[in-house]
Amino acid sequence: MTVSTQIPYLLRATRGEVLERPPVWMMRQAGRYMKAYRELRDKYPSFRDRSEIPEVAIEISLQPWKAFQPDGVILFSDIVTPLPGLGIEMDIAEGKGPIIDSPIRSQAQVDRLRPLEPAESLPFIKEILQELRQEVGDKAAVLGFVGAPWTLAAYAVEGKGSKTYSNIKGMAFSDPVMLHQLLGKLADAIAVYVRYQIDCGAQVVQMFDSWAGQLSPQDYETFALPYQQRVFQQVRQTHPDTPLILLVSGSAGLLERMAKSGADIVTVDWTVDMAEARVRLGKDIKVQGNLDPGVLFGSKEFIRDRIYDTVRKAGNRGHILNLGHGVLPNTPEENVAFFFETAKQLKVRG
Repeated sequence: MTVSTQIPYLLRATRGEVLERPPVWMMRQAGRYMKAYRELRDKYPSFRDRSEIPEVAIEISLQPWKAFQPDGVILFSDIVTPLPGLGIEMDIAEGKGPIIDSPIRSQAQVDRLRPLEPAESLPFIKEILQELRQEVGDKAAVLGFVGAPWTLAAYAVEGKGSKTYSNIKGMAFSDPVMLHQLLGKLADAIAVYVRYQIDCGAQVVQMFDSWAGQLSPQDYETFALPYQQRVFQQVRQTHPDTPLILLVSGSAGLLERMAKSGADIVTVDWTVDMAEARVRLGKDIKVQGNLDPGVLFGSKEFIRDRIYDTVRKAGNRGHILNLGHGVLPNTPEENVAFFFETAKQLKVRG
């Protein structure tokens, strides 16, 4: 029997190889815009059921793989999934996002948090990732993902999504010692979780610091960046060769600081020109993303032009084609298909 030793195309980009086209996948490529997903959602109305029952999560993770053959297949999960393992109970409400039963507002609550034991509290993750690797083989890279300490702390303190972040900013600016303790515990737990995902089959891991873009640069350097670094440094000690991606929503003003996180790849959103982002990040940092998810509501010609523009500006080394954030719920499925078809037919010149 011949054993294939082909390296997944996306991993070749993370190694800095010169490629004739960038690898392509999409954040939230499994989800509400897909008819197949909506049909499964009707059968399993609870998000936690969809993401924590292995056979359901596997099927959802593979829906875009079967439909579009992206170069990356990402675990279907949520950034708050590990929180119950630390003693922070939560649910995920349809259309509203995570809801934390008892938001963390006191020192006693911080002190009660326990270390994460993912094999005990997250056994379904192992089954999902192992099966995804089996299904995809070496035709695509399997991605894991986690939330970053600041963003998970924001959910834990706010108790739900927020527009003002007044509770966690109030804690940051009036009781920073307690918040730093919470961030430290979360960082250590997330590092354990990243290592667990890699051990279970994830070949790349993306960390979402979705809410860190709500911080001023000086507060980002105090409450977000050191804990991103803490996670990545711990992971590097045991898994030095696994590529790590960092995403911060609304990050145009923070790119240079994101480059200091220890991530190999920085996700660039659409509020910054890709050519400018390349200059600001420096030659050692690889890039992902940049396209406005709203582009997928445009004509095919418009979608094609924007793909070409981003790819031309990013160059033929160290670029993963993606949106600057997730696919929007009402995106036409045929436009997603066209995005992938166009991306895979590209030829990039140096």
